[in-house]
Amino acid sequence: MIRLERRPTPSRAWGAASPLLAVALTMVAGVLMFAALGKDPVEALRTIFWDPVFGEFAWYFRGQLLVKAGPLILIAVGLAMGFRAGVWNIGAEGQYIVGAICGAAAGLAFYPSDSWLIFPFMVICGALGGIAWGMIPALLKVKFGTNEILVSLMLVYVAENLLASAAVGWLRNPDAVGFPGSRNLSRWDASSNLELIAGTGLHWGGVAAIIAVIFAYVLLTRHLMGFQIRLAGAAPRAARFGGVNTARLVVFCLGFSGMLAGLAGLFEVTGPAGQVSIDFASGYGFTAIIVAFLGRLNPLGIVAAGLLMALTYVGGEAASANLGLPGAAISAFQGMLLFFLLAVDVLTNFRVRIWQGATA
Repeated sequence: MIRLERRPTPSRAWGAASPLLAVALTMVAGVLMFAALGKDPVEALRTIFWDPVFGEFAWYFRGQLLVKAGPLILIAVGLAMGFRAGVWNIGAEGQYIVGAICGAAAGLAFYPSDSWLIFPFMVICGALGGIAWGMIPALLKVKFGTNEILVSLMLVYVAENLLASAAVGWLRNPDAVGFPGSRNLSRWDASSNLELIAGTGLHWGGVAAIIAVIFAYVLLTRHLMGFQIRLAGAAPRAARFGGVNTARLVVFCLGFSGMLAGLAGLFEVTGPAGQVSIDFASGYGFTAIIVAFLGRLNPLGIVAAGLLMALTYVGGEAASANLGLPGAAISAFQGMLLFFLLAVDVLTNFRVRIWQGATA
């Protein structure tokens, strides 16, 4: 008989090893999946994980890594803050979209002015848009006790409809012929978010991600609010008895994660994406959930996890182009990483008992 027995305290060894084991299991499952699709699994893994860093065109792919990693890290840091407090924001994708729409609309209201104040104003509006969208589940939870998981998730679909409405309607480029979408913000000097260092892929979104990581790390380790967040997540009853204002934590965590998701959307729409379009929603908000857990909800760990996940994006695109791998296979590969991480994480809090007294 095999059963799980709760450990007296979580295992630090399993806590550290589970992300590595999850990555290894994902590789094994990926090999089986690629082979089932009729592709050379070794060649697929080499194209996804090796070539973007050490291959012939690594100089190009390395820049793309930062482009992809920036929004993932930015969103994941905000999500991790809430997850550590037991506040489950699953709707960062919606906050990402709304932040992009608000920031783009604020900038386009001044088109074609070339004032240097326009881009900072767009950044502020993008952040406020994300905060406003995050406040909806926050206030509903605080005032009416609704489930923030369901509310934030359902709001993603509302945001996607707003995006479609903006792309084909009130933000559509009046000079375009037959193509829905806003003006190209990356070609307008006042709103463009170009590379800060040529060839690196680093733009203001990457800078914001670095600042967010530092801020979150200091907050969690050096500030009273960080202690309250960790206490509320680890021992909710103790937090209430200790006088922690849980309503304030809910508002802060959802507002903070909404702000970072909104900023990620703004930096994406003014940089790599370039415009508000129907297909702007990239899934970064959902992928960032994987990044947050793979990074153990630690800001520093999220940096490494974000770079790894960005590698699957960049390498996956190369594998699709060079090997004919379907995009759905790459998405499944990313999803398996979260699946195995959650499965292996069970062993952090439980040990496996086999028959009488035998422990694994």
